[in-house]
Amino acid sequence: MKRIFLKKKMLGQGMTEYIIITALIAVAAIGVYSMFGQTIRHQVAGMANEMSGQSATANIGAARNTAGSAQGAANQSTNLGNYDQTASSISAGSGN
Repeated sequence: MKRIFLKKKMLGQGMTEYIIITALIAVAAIGVYSMFGQTIRHQVAGMANEMSGQSATANIGAARNTAGSAQGAANQSTNLGNYDQTASSISAGSGN
């Protein structure tokens, strides 16, 4: 009887570890997407336009501009006091 209980406990431990790892990956993905989201969207839109036979010049230029904004924001010193201001400038595309 005790063996069955220990086996079930170990199965629950594996599931808990899996949930924790999945949550950490999700948090990392959200962080990456919040930093590079606009650039990724423009690049994917450009690829979709090119695959459909249309020009993607505007999308490539927009991706270049948002990447420049992200680079400008990355050069700023960010801490908990000004993180919201930096994040807002990235989403607005100003880079300041």
